[in-house]
Amino acid sequence: MPSANRKLESYEFYRTVLGSPKYVVAPMVDQSELAWRKLSRRYGADLAYTPMINAKMFASGTKKTFQEINFSILNGEEGSKEDRPLIVQFCGNDPQQILTSAKVLEPYCDAVDINLGCPQDIAKRGKYGAFLQDDWDLIYDIINTLHKNLTIPVTAKFRVFPTVEKTVEYAKMLERAGAQILTCHGRLREQRGHNTGLADWDKIRAVKDAVSVPVFANGNILYHSDIDRCLKATGADAVMSAEGNLYNPTLFAPNRPGLAAYDSGLHLPHADLALEYLQIVKELKTKTLPSAIKGHMFKLMRPGLARELDLRDRLGRIKGDDPVDEYLEVVEEMKKRMDRDMREAEGVPVEGLVTVDPTFGTKILPHWLAQPYWRPLIPSTRT
Repeated sequence: MPSANRKLESYEFYRTVLGSPKYVVAPMVDQSELAWRKLSRRYGADLAYTPMINAKMFASGTKKTFQEINFSILNGEEGSKEDRPLIVQFCGNDPQQILTSAKVLEPYCDAVDINLGCPQDIAKRGKYGAFLQDDWDLIYDIINTLHKNLTIPVTAKFRVFPTVEKTVEYAKMLERAGAQILTCHGRLREQRGHNTGLADWDKIRAVKDAVSVPVFANGNILYHSDIDRCLKATGADAVMSAEGNLYNPTLFAPNRPGLAAYDSGLHLPHADLALEYLQIVKELKTKTLPSAIKGHMFKLMRPGLARELDLRDRLGRIKGDDPVDEYLEVVEEMKKRMDRDMREAEGVPVEGLVTVDPTFGTKILPHWLAQPYWRPLIPSTRT
């Protein structure tokens, strides 16, 4: 029997504490907040990460400012039994600063993750995320400091290098430093925005074969059917989804009878999901940032908003610190219009409602359903 005071590591932690998760909601800035985590768990998510938290600002913040905005412990909701298993993600470049911040949230999560994957310009200016990958000694120090001083495990999410060899060497270094789970995002640091492109599952497979800790695969999960393909191709222990989850929070849920022609997964009316999310927001004591709500509304209802331009404009104009009721009005109107379109399509064979994008070859589902989104290539990158 392991000692009650011994920190569980690697697969022992993965199985005993996390429950061998297979479906993981990614850490997303301003988007994997408590309300969204609750919605995602309803539809099959086994594990969720918090949004990325800036360790420098968190360590110097007060409970009424940065700390409470990013992870509120006042209402007993974030990090509660209903919000577990949960991994808190920090970004930063100062080992002691990150440790100080991690110590604050140590009782409210199951592990602390270090963001080594953010490719945005703000991460470059702050020297964190994917821009730490040029300083392996510092990364080792950050992970090892947390590994030695936290009672819970430290994990790491990172992007790949141009070569398999350097990617594998990097992953082995993270494991040596003390990372107990590695999430491999199969894209380069330069792959972002309209240049996102495809994730390299072969590199994820190489990482999985090279390390002895659990590996989560991140990238290229658009449909439920992609999950098994990814697990088979990479050998990973779980798949992590970011944008796929944002555009369809039922991504991890299996199909229900009658929707087989769409995909093996579950695609529900996006207005219904938007209403469900807003109801969660209203029920929580913990405040959801207005920017997070707006982001979810635009992503969830994207197929409908592309047609209902007046509703898109109304969404864009909503402001204020407590905008939920205004969002509800717009979403309820969207639901009326989408229900109308569904009724008009009654009797049409399901296969007649699904088209294929000529550029990407992906399925385009009826516009009233939640579905994946892929960024069009900018002209200069087309071949």
